[in-house]
Amino acid sequence: MTTSMSTRTLQAPGAALAYDVRGPLPPGDGRPPLLMVGQPMDAAGFGTLASFFEDRTVVTYDPRGLGRSARSDGRTDHDPVRQAEDLHLLVEAIGARPVEVFASSGGAVTALAWVAAHPGDVTTLVAHEPPLVGVLPDAEQALAATRKVDAAYAEKGWGAAMAGFLALTSWQGEFTADFTLPDPAALGLPTEDDGSRDDPLFSGASAPVTAYRPDGAALRNASTRIVIAAGTESRGTLTWRTSEATAELLGTQLVVFPSHHGGFLGGEHGYAGEPESFAARLREVLAG
Repeated sequence: MTTSMSTRTLQAPGAALAYDVRGPLPPGDGRPPLLMVGQPMDAAGFGTLASFFEDRTVVTYDPRGLGRSARSDGRTDHDPVRQAEDLHLLVEAIGARPVEVFASSGGAVTALAWVAAHPGDVTTLVAHEPPLVGVLPDAEQALAATRKVDAAYAEKGWGAAMAGFLALTSWQGEFTADFTLPDPAALGLPTEDDGSRDDPLFSGASAPVTAYRPDGAALRNASTRIVIAAGTESRGTLTWRTSEATAELLGTQLVVFPSHHGGFLGGEHGYAGEPESFAARLREVLAG
């Protein structure tokens, strides 16, 4: 079955939010829409995963300032609290509240902020590898490591920063003073600096995401069923550890998914995972 997709725009305070709807609204089968949320990835990264849910109404969107969602608020930072309010407005706009949510990376951070503020919007949230650095026991060391990556971007550009980011996200266990940034040339990354400093990962725009502190009490008391998930190939890395610590904060068990941080990706972004098995696991988890 092929599901048609329509693209719509929601006028929110300070931004025009682009979102895509696959399937009917309201859903004809009585099941809630499945909303997929990423950050700094936009809706384009969910194309493969959505294709495995053609029996569901699936909604994807571009967070403000990313992809097609232009912002007019004069800001460049990606604030989970502001984006949570955008998602609240989005489910009001689609007229099919509450929804089920799969949220990944920074999108999982935003979704946790959303559920803390508006638990009635979401029945089940699967939060996949939220990079909540502040919940780690070695938070200060981890934040120092991220600052090294940001400094490399400011001083040397994208290639140096990406080399550092790969080292950061593959580091095993607690961070120590031994964390250093590799030579980008050794990883096949560009060494030339093109002068740009607007990358959402390295420019500091996403600092509010990693610095966000979830409201544990609000989330534990929410009517929403919250599942914290991580990919099996991420075991021991930064986002596995933040996921594990977040699950502990909420008094739940970490749920393991196939593949890695981008395990749901197909051909998007050149970082393919195992999308078919990932989708099957997501169905299983959503079913409870």
